[in-house]
Amino acid sequence: MSMKAPPPPRTFLDKVWAEHRILPLSPDADLLQIDRLILHELSGSQVMRALGESGRTPMARDQVLTVIEHLISTRPGRGPVESPSKSGPIMIETTRQASRDWGLKFFDYDHPLQGIAHVVAPEQGIVFPGATLVCCDSHTSTVGGIGALAWGIGASEAEHVLATQALAQTRPRRMRVNFNGTIGEGVYAKDLILALIGQLGAQGGIGYAVEYAGSAIASLPVEGRLTLCNMSVEFSAKYGFVPADDITFEYLVGRRFSPRGAAWDQAVAHWRNLRTDEGAQFDKEVDIDCRSLTPQITWGVSPQQVLSVRDVVPDPADAPDAESRALAERAVRYMRLTPGTPLLGTAIDAAYIGSCTNARLSDLRAAARLLRGRHVKPGIQAVCVPGSTPVKHAAEAEGLDRVFMDAGFEWREAACGFCANMGDARFADQRVISTTNRNFEDRQGPATRTHLASPATVAASAIAGCIADPRLFTAID
Repeated sequence: MSMKAPPPPRTFLDKVWAEHRILPLSPDADLLQIDRLILHELSGSQVMRALGESGRTPMARDQVLTVIEHLISTRPGRGPVESPSKSGPIMIETTRQASRDWGLKFFDYDHPLQGIAHVVAPEQGIVFPGATLVCCDSHTSTVGGIGALAWGIGASEAEHVLATQALAQTRPRRMRVNFNGTIGEGVYAKDLILALIGQLGAQGGIGYAVEYAGSAIASLPVEGRLTLCNMSVEFSAKYGFVPADDITFEYLVGRRFSPRGAAWDQAVAHWRNLRTDEGAQFDKEVDIDCRSLTPQITWGVSPQQVLSVRDVVPDPADAPDAESRALAERAVRYMRLTPGTPLLGTAIDAAYIGSCTNARLSDLRAAARLLRGRHVKPGIQAVCVPGSTPVKHAAEAEGLDRVFMDAGFEWREAACGFCANMGDARFADQRVISTTNRNFEDRQGPATRTHLASPATVAASAIAGCIADPRLFTAID
């Protein structure tokens, strides 16, 4: 009697995709079950209004979370509709009212669990390994850091998910990025993802779902993995993830919405089986040696225009082709930099720590270790916006708020803040070193020149008043 051949090895993506496939739509597309939908006031207000006007209601209300985080002011003592955007109050109130009318899980501006969607979802255990999660925000891929399949969608897609809890998706190709070796001093997850984008380009991930792996990732804390996956979209990958492991389970156990008791044990047993099988095939593999990585910082107007903090501004004339030469010329002109000059020592006007990329407790701790006992250089605007109210309160319980304020930073309320220009021209026409994820022209305000970096590099630069190497500052715990 012949033995049945064992199934071929599968990737994490293969397994999660198969579990959520409702039916095939074409040879390369399927209708997928969506486990979680998150809506915020910037686009969520439009989505909920459109669904109501169509006469439909949410299909699975307990699987939807709405948050106030994009347009709400970060000012301490902010009001219920206070926003730097003219349309902000209307969008905030529309989201608030619809969430209450439909009985959705809703974290209002003053809710103790309020915060940026991509910080709140893993922090509270609202999403779990192997789940599908969508949100009207391109950085939804962040949540891949706990082993979820998460991606950003448009408003019309969100309306469809709200009504049906399903969405058509084209199957992506599979890429694995292996970060190997030990991460050096002063180097963080932000430096890893910037180095990847710098090496392969901002379009290197088009059409791929990216699995991050390797020895450096195996030892990377969950909050670092969230940072890594956050900027997958800057790599032009729709999905980025780290399959769940013991580090993930230790992070999620006991979270407010995580399973308990026997349900937790059953869930973990299932999550373990979602890891990529040995021998599974990827369409592309990339290897990066972390031993040679140094703190990274962007110099231009694309995340791919990134260098070691100790490198010099490149000469556009050295670009390999006309297109990249034109982009480099535009970047040098906009950023007001001179080719051949060191990035190190370039004067800054402001320093910003915040956003869904780097505003978790570990990020604030990393910055505080350099800020403790020191002060921001006079004349530098320095702002810290925690990623959620629980992060803010946890930081305050450790005294980190005093470290930031004593050093000269503003300590503000949790929200998206100054990541994008939502009507507050705080950083207009200034050079800002920032923990955010995009350095496009005018991203943080009109004529703002943004350099992306890790929280440690931002803190070191705030102290020095210029782009600085965090490895030159002694950390104080």
